[in-house]
Amino acid sequence: MFKAALLIALGIGAVRLLQGGIGEQVEHWTRRLNVDAWNPWFQAFPDKIESISPHKMSLLCTGAFVYAGLFLTEGTGLLRRKRWGEWITVFITGSFLPFEMYELIVKQFNVFKILLLIGNAAVVVYLIWRLRHERKR
Repeated sequence: MFKAALLIALGIGAVRLLQGGIGEQVEHWTRRLNVDAWNPWFQAFPDKIESISPHKMSLLCTGAFVYAGLFLTEGTGLLRRKRWGEWITVFITGSFLPFEMYELIVKQFNVFKILLLIGNAAVVVYLIWRLRHERKR
């Protein structure tokens, strides 16, 4: 439920950024949160955010709201101890595997990303095994 709330906030923030003034908004929040303005990362961040195309920002909004809906559904199912909530957990965990493979193959190959991919795949396999094993009882 907490992840869903964070994603909803991210989606709302992205929608607001679509309305324009991305650089000004980021600078405003940097000042409001009292972030070190001389940090090189924070100096480059407004320009990087501003360079995101409206289409990509729309995709970010959509993705945030879709995942928020999935996390809300998952959380509801798990809180109510429903089997479908457990299967949604498997789906959500498995849905990150293609992104991890993309990062590993296309972006940058490193040991940490391989370990992360193997770990998440192992979690998905374990969850499926456990759900099937519990059903047989």
